[in-house]
Amino acid sequence: MDLNMFNSKNRGEKDKVEEVLKHSIEVEEDLMRSYLITAERIHNDDELKDRLENFAEGNAKRTKQLLDELNEEK
Repeated sequence: MDLNMFNSKNRGEKDKVEEVLKHSIEVEEDLMRSYLITAERIHNDDELKDRLENFAEGNAKRTKQLLDELNEEK
């Protein structure tokens, strides 16, 4: 998605996308906590534990990157 496509006419659309991303970050942070708690409880499968930790951190990071790109436009 090219976030530079937003101009003054599309400001409302940009605001909507920004709100969705802010909400997504909240959801991703909640999921990240759940995945990390689950990963801490796994003692017999190091690969699954690592995958849960990486998945949680990766999703939250990607959502944050999109929001940062939108904020650079301001």
